Amino acid sequence: MVKNEMIFMVEDDPEGGYTAKALGYSIFTEANTLEILKTNIRSAMECHFEKKEDIPAVVVLHIVREETMAYA
Repeated sequence: MVKNEMIFMVEDDPEGGYTAKALGYSIFTEANTLEILKTNIRSAMECHFEKKEDIPAVVVLHIVREETMAYA
């Protein structure tokens, strides 16, 4: 059964850029910018699935960003 949606957790990479991990699939990629990351995600999905029709039509990027602020 083909899922209609795939979710990627996108995080800032401590060494710069971004990493993306697919939830429920063994797909991982990285890039220096979000635009390049989107291209890399498409490429990684095409490599992961044998048939193009098995690739989910919708990709959700869940962007997780950690920030610190001072309370003084």
